[in-house]
Amino acid sequence: MIWVLFAIAAWLLGLSVNIWLARQKPSGWASLASPIVFGLTLIAVWEGVVRGFDINQVLLPAPSVIAARFATSLDILWIDFVQTVIKGALSGYIIGCGAAFVIALAIDRFPFLQRGLLPVGNFVAALPIIGMAPIMVMWFGFGWQSKAAIVVVMVFFPMLVNTVQGLQASDAMQRDLMRTYAAGYWRTLLKLRLPAAMPFVFNGLKIGTTLALIGAIVAEFFGSPVLGMGFRISTSVGQLALDLVWAEIVVAAIAGSAFYGIMALIEGRVTFWHPSQRT
Repeated sequence: MIWVLFAIAAWLLGLSVNIWLARQKPSGWASLASPIVFGLTLIAVWEGVVRGFDINQVLLPAPSVIAARFATSLDILWIDFVQTVIKGALSGYIIGCGAAFVIALAIDRFPFLQRGLLPVGNFVAALPIIGMAPIMVMWFGFGWQSKAAIVVVMVFFPMLVNTVQGLQASDAMQRDLMRTYAAGYWRTLLKLRLPAAMPFVFNGLKIGTTLALIGAIVAEFFGSPVLGMGFRISTSVGQLALDLVWAEIVVAAIAGSAFYGIMALIEGRVTFWHPSQRT
């Protein structure tokens, strides 16, 4: 009963603090404090409900149990992080987004490619990951290379579509103005069309951050060496070590949020002129 009362009190306290923050003038600290307070409230309620109702730790471990397992498994979590995030997700993300950007420039330069490459890209994007993963493992082996290949497939099409659309974002009057200055294709591309396309490009990059991590983790379910976040989650579920599974989920959530946040910060620096960046 004490833990249930603790959960109720934590919820009411978090609610009152968030209501108070909502009444403050818009500022950087208030916008940052609101999600932090909500997250802490959610963790406190989670702890109280699990302890108060004596929920089986196999079904739903308490945050304190997950934190303890996290602290005692840092070496395993770090090895899995490097294998999945750095080697698999990040390398595939760079290759896939880079290739999509280059092909988008080619499509923009030679419009006839749009009729051939975009339908193919759409077809590849529609392929299910559970069907592609075993094939990539057969082609590239059980190491991180096959996971990177899956990530390339997943991030390629969103990046391609957003970049192609962004390169067409400048209006006809702006392009006519560049022609009156005797600017050729490449100068117009560098001075007008690429800057105008940057919000679309970063939209594709931000979408790719989440897809890359999901693709790398899921791909490890279909063949992996004895390390990696997907491998660890799969084997730990079979061993009923749900606290380690949740620890891996925490690492994935932190990595994905940080990856997305880095892209958002870079976007703010590059597209500071865009209305979406004005506060």
